[in-house]
Amino acid sequence: MRVAIHQGPFDALPDAVRASGADLVVTAEMSTTGYHIGARTHELAEPADGPTAARMSALARETGVALAYGYPEADAGTVHNSVQLVDAAGRRRANYRKTHLFGDLDKAWFTPGDEPVVQADVAGIRVGLLICYDVEFPELVRAHALAGTELLVVPTALMSPYELVADTLVPARAYESQLFVAYANRCDVEQELTYCGRSCVVAPTGEVLARAGAGPALITAEVTRDALAASRLENTHLADRRPELYRGTTA
Repeated sequence: MRVAIHQGPFDALPDAVRASGADLVVTAEMSTTGYHIGARTHELAEPADGPTAARMSALARETGVALAYGYPEADAGTVHNSVQLVDAAGRRRANYRKTHLFGDLDKAWFTPGDEPVVQADVAGIRVGLLICYDVEFPELVRAHALAGTELLVVPTALMSPYELVADTLVPARAYESQLFVAYANRCDVEQELTYCGRSCVVAPTGEVLARAGAGPALITAEVTRDALAASRLENTHLADRRPELYRGTTA
């Protein structure tokens, strides 16, 4: 599978998708509306099958490319920070609600999700979904690895001065849990926040296969089951686990 990350404005997404040559294109956290927008989050929130979903489905059908995009999801009087995965035929395949909310930026406007592992198959690869701060919890990434996720897709709104997360922590998560990670960040400015870009696709070996800079970019990388299997033969973290020793350590 060829995965691409669109690090740039949402209105440029159609051109990026057409130019990507990818099987799956990933956008940033809350890419459809903006992230640090206060009360407008609730004004702009839509259901998972709303107008934006219809536009994304139409784009996927037109281009034959699957899409994962961040958006504010309205559901039964609550609003979630969500990512939706649409397959190349335009079918809504998976919807994940951010489970770990980051400070007042999230907690003031969003209700946390309670489903830790959400997955769907795209182009023969099992894709799992997380959002931004979620990836900073190793337990959650490991839960994905144990549930069969092969490519972990992480729409993000990481701001300066936290480049360490994109540069160091994300490759560590890929290596320790033996999966591919597509980490799709913003690169714009909202109020006092400057998002740092540095989106990346990382292999289970910890190798950074593609890396964006601080500005708009379209990056691509190949994700294969053969590469994943080879890495897991070399790095046996998952096979060597001793769960009986860990009981009670996550409370």
